[in-house]
Amino acid sequence: MSYSTSLRAKITGAAYLVNSHRKSRLLACATRNRPLILRRMPTPIKPDSKATISDPSEKAVHYRDRQSRRLVAEQAPGVGVVRWLYGTALGRQCLRALAHYPLASTLCGWWQKRSFTRRNICDFIQRYGVDMSEAERPTNSYGNFNDFFTRTLKGDARPFCSDPHALCCPADGKVLVYDQLEIDAVLPIKGHRVPIAALVACDETAARYAQGSALVVRLAPYDYHRYHFFDGGSAGPAHIVGDRYHSVNPIALAHNPTIFTLNKRAITTIDSPTFGAVSCIEVGALNVSSIVQTYAPGPVQRGQEKGFFQFGGSTLVLLFPADTVTFDDDLLADSAAGMEVHVRAGERVGLRA
Repeated sequence: MSYSTSLRAKITGAAYLVNSHRKSRLLACATRNRPLILRRMPTPIKPDSKATISDPSEKAVHYRDRQSRRLVAEQAPGVGVVRWLYGTALGRQCLRALAHYPLASTLCGWWQKRSFTRRNICDFIQRYGVDMSEAERPTNSYGNFNDFFTRTLKGDARPFCSDPHALCCPADGKVLVYDQLEIDAVLPIKGHRVPIAALVACDETAARYAQGSALVVRLAPYDYHRYHFFDGGSAGPAHIVGDRYHSVNPIALAHNPTIFTLNKRAITTIDSPTFGAVSCIEVGALNVSSIVQTYAPGPVQRGQEKGFFQFGGSTLVLLFPADTVTFDDDLLADSAAGMEVHVRAGERVGLRA
């Protein structure tokens, strides 16, 4: 028997077995008076399908690159996990344990400080396009992944705008700006009303920002994770409030816009001669093992490092009193459309009103 004849015989035999099994199922169901449920293979979705997704949290997250003005689809690690945690019943059950207790984030931080995690650095750099020419140290000098994650940059990598009336972005990240906050001090994040009193955990402080302005900077895991003072002046001590560890990804915010008022966060009042008493709020996130302050309370300089986030994504919020800031037109236009804009630390985002 030739090879082709043998192959045909095997295929015919397999088809016979499948058909026989199908017939036996039909007969069994008929004798038991039970309906037969035939499984259908899912219809593949064509690449050019025009079907839309009704849930905005299921859509790809896009932002605008400020330098090129192009729209970019965000390729952040763990997006699939975030969708599952916030978008499914089982995921939300797991989220209760992850977000409500610090153990998971603490263990993640501990894991990323182990020496064997350094093998993930090169793959991460290549996958997310991290520009290591800006880094102060060479790639092979980092002892673990968290060491790389909290990397410092060369002194000239993030020059701060020298205009004394300019508002400088305090960190690398995706920016949203809000001018003319409501009189009852509410921050309109993702179409929802987030009370500033809950964000700063103080009614008296919140009243200071009625009809004021806000700058929100979301840091993705591949961003430079050290943040700086937006202006000179005097900085008070950082006060820690909150005890949750939710993701700050836009997908998570779409499901729960109150995340900023729940997560662990550090709040510092900065008395700026240009912008008045500004609240700087560093918001921790899922898998952020800690928020580290590197400054000493007292006089500070524009561009001076204030602190850094250890492993994970995170967010900065700056609150300004009324009539102190005029944000740049491009940021106002994109924010009005709900579009985040990627800005680097030191870039101008507004001017003294």
